[in-house]
Amino acid sequence: MSHCILIGAPVDSGQQRAGCVMGPAAYRVAGLPRALQGLGHGVEDRGDVTLPPLRNAMIANPVVHAPDETVGWTEALSAAVQAALGDGGFPVVMGGDHSLALGSVAGAAAHARAVGRPLFLLWLDAHSDFHTPMTTQTGNLHGTPVAYIAGRAGFEAFPPFPAPLPPQNICLFGIRSVDPAEHAALLEHEIEINDMRVLDEQGIAVPLRRFLDRVRAENGMLHVSLDVDFLDPAVAPAVGTTVPGGATFREAHLVMELLHEAGLATSLDLVELNPFLDERGRTAKVMVDLVASLMGRKVFDRPTRSF
Repeated sequence: MSHCILIGAPVDSGQQRAGCVMGPAAYRVAGLPRALQGLGHGVEDRGDVTLPPLRNAMIANPVVHAPDETVGWTEALSAAVQAALGDGGFPVVMGGDHSLALGSVAGAAAHARAVGRPLFLLWLDAHSDFHTPMTTQTGNLHGTPVAYIAGRAGFEAFPPFPAPLPPQNICLFGIRSVDPAEHAALLEHEIEINDMRVLDEQGIAVPLRRFLDRVRAENGMLHVSLDVDFLDPAVAPAVGTTVPGGATFREAHLVMELLHEAGLATSLDLVELNPFLDERGRTAKVMVDLVASLMGRKVFDRPTRSF
C-alpha cells in the first residue's frame, strides 16, 4: 500500500478564468482522503502550498499573464513534491490550473535524478501544452509545462528544469486541441502523440501498455498529470477549456485501472478543476473516482452516484 501525500496547489495564475483556486478544497470535500483510506492507503494531507515572496520574473513576451506568481508556484511546488517523494510518499498534487505541473514535474525530476532513475511523463489532456513563454499568444502559462519539461528554450525566468525528459519519455495521451506552432515543435522533438484519432483506432489499452512497457524496461518513475479536460465535457463539465470528443467515463477508468495494474506511477497531478463551473460537485466526484481506480478500486466496486 502507498503512503499518499496530498499537496494542495491553489494555483490560478496560469490562466485567466477564476475558480481553479478552489480546486484543492473541492477534492477534500468530494472525499479524496476518505477514498484513499478506504482502499487501505495511508493518507497525509500536508495542506495547501503557499507562495514564497515573489521576485520579478522578466519575460519579454508582453502578453504573458502573472509570470511572477507562476514562477513562485513553480519553485514552491517543486520543493513540495521533491520532499514528498524523498519521504517515501506518493504525492497527489490537487490543483489548480495546469501551470502547477511546471513545479510538480520539476520536483519529480529532481528526485528521480537524485535516486538515479529516469522519469517518464503521462500527460492526460486535451491539449499538448507545448508553448513556451515566448510563443504563447494567449499569455496563459498553463499551456507551457510540457515544453519546460522537455527542455525547450524560452524559460529563462524559471528555475532550470532538472534533467529535461527525453522525448521518448513523454507520452501525450488523448490530446485533440493543438496549435499549429505547437504541432510543428512537437514533431521536431519526436514526442509520442496518442491523440484521440489514435485512441479511436487502437483503443485505450494498446498505446498505453506500449508506453508502460518502456517505463518498466528502464526501471523508470512515472509522473501522471491528469487534466479534467482529458474527459469529455459531458462527463466532466467543470473546466474552463472544454474540447468535445474527450475520453468517456469508461475509457478514463480503463486508463486508471491499467496504471494500477502496471504499478509504475510514482506521483500524480489533478488539474484544471474549476468548482465554480461544476454541477453539484459532479466533476470533483468523477476525478476522485478516477484516483480511486488508479489506487486499486475495481470496476465492480464503484459506488452508485447521486447525480
